[in-house]
Amino acid sequence: MKNDIFTFLVGGKAGEGVKKAGSVAAHIFSSMGRHLFQMDDYMSLIRGGHNFSVVSTSRRWISSHYMKADLIVNFDKRSCETHINEVAEGGIVIFNSDEQEDVEGIGVPLSSIAKKYPLKSLMYGVGAVAVLSSFIGFKKEEMNHIIKSEYPRGIKDNISFASEIYDIVNPECGSKFPLERGDYKRPIITGNEAISLGAIAGGLDTYYGYPMTPASSILHFLAEQAENFGLAVVHAESEIAVINMAIGSAFTGARSMVGTSGGGFSLMTEGFSLAGMTETPILVIFSQRPGPATGVPTYTEQADLNFALSASHGDFLRIVASPGTIEEAYYLTAEMLDIVWKFQTPGILLTEKHLSECSITVDLEINNVKWAEPKMHKGGEYKRYLDTEDGVSPMLFPPSKEVIKWNSYEHDEFGITTEKANLIEKMHDKRKKKIKVIQDYLKNLNTVNIFGNGEPIIFTYGSTTMSVLEALKCRNIEATVVQPIFLKPLPLWNLKNYVDKENIVVEMSSTGQFATLLKEKVGISPKAELRQYNGRPFDPIDLSNKIMEVLK
Repeated sequence: MKNDIFTFLVGGKAGEGVKKAGSVAAHIFSSMGRHLFQMDDYMSLIRGGHNFSVVSTSRRWISSHYMKADLIVNFDKRSCETHINEVAEGGIVIFNSDEQEDVEGIGVPLSSIAKKYPLKSLMYGVGAVAVLSSFIGFKKEEMNHIIKSEYPRGIKDNISFASEIYDIVNPECGSKFPLERGDYKRPIITGNEAISLGAIAGGLDTYYGYPMTPASSILHFLAEQAENFGLAVVHAESEIAVINMAIGSAFTGARSMVGTSGGGFSLMTEGFSLAGMTETPILVIFSQRPGPATGVPTYTEQADLNFALSASHGDFLRIVASPGTIEEAYYLTAEMLDIVWKFQTPGILLTEKHLSECSITVDLEINNVKWAEPKMHKGGEYKRYLDTEDGVSPMLFPPSKEVIKWNSYEHDEFGITTEKANLIEKMHDKRKKKIKVIQDYLKNLNTVNIFGNGEPIIFTYGSTTMSVLEALKCRNIEATVVQPIFLKPLPLWNLKNYVDKENIVVEMSSTGQFATLLKEKVGISPKAELRQYNGRPFDPIDLSNKIMEVLK
């Protein structure tokens, strides 16, 4: 183990309990008061594809997994071949000796032992937990307690199987990696759970979704919590239905949110433009994966930045923000709900598969969350699109004696369709007023996160922020990390200070979309651009090496 960081990796076929084993490992580390970061890697196959889960833990806050693992448990030959070069110095490999013999490590006849039990291959994950328990110094009683709570189905068989595996590996390497306990137990959540909880804390009423990796789990999580928080959660028939239903809900005063990925948002673009014309406060959770087209559905990338910034036809204000950490995703989702309602315009929370589906230990404070509140009509003749000083019109919701008209056509202040030149120009100007107003509003918010001090200046955004921060920690690199939270409007008032500095841009885009945005809008010309676009997030050790190369 290096710098108190311990990494556990478990790999096997889809359907063998790989992800569950990783989650149980994460709960073990959390129960010890340690911080952790879990990343699940899986192919878009229900069965047979290679899956693995990697969990890194430390007594300090840790913001990325490490691919060099101290303990690797491989369920099959393919896993051994895939992870052969990912053993850390001093690390140990546990492999299924029924499938392979010529492997450096400790062989365990997983298949032979599992055949004695009804669930067979699902037992492999229990075996991985038994191996981990032995290596970190847990007694059998502690291991059995974990298995009872985490594997409630077939408890007797699970404990019997785990005991056999424990007895095989314990004499050779028991307590090889004793882990010190941390300060206190923290909850573990994924990025999508943080987004969901932030939306609930911010006053969410309705959520519409059509399943699309990596945003699907938002729909599932909110559906599970719907009764607890009085939510309306709808699995619609398509992304087109999703966006239009959400706009309809907002018309009634419901705080509405939708979730999707690049392909789904492509179908939503006409509806997103409708929200721009009707001045609908709606929040889109846009979780990126590699494209174009279907791309690589279960992996991560940041290639939809330009799309999020400019999608849909016509000129209208949209607000785009991107959380840099899972904890920030919680607060930023609530803040974005508040902002879109405050300024009556559509917004996008732009994230990626890496943040959406990874898990981390967090400390969240609900009292620090903003609650979305609209500007309401207070009597007299009602004009839905009243031309106010700040461009934000008072809202009114049914049931009402007043006529409430939202219109996809250009319209006058009442919402009545018009083709008159002077009114067309007037309503454009009315909506444009919001641009200056929201820029002034954002100047009073934290729109850019700054970590560290000194040069070089490393620009990044979204989940790549977590990778950069961990890369700097693992090599003790002195640098300033600049992470714009808001990407549209881009906070030029903060970023202009870095124009003449020694800048590096780190992102997951083959064409450097984020670097191009900084060049065009801010005038920043980076010394180097570090890009990765193979669907995998940056490994902190690899990234730190690349940063050191630039600094030479």
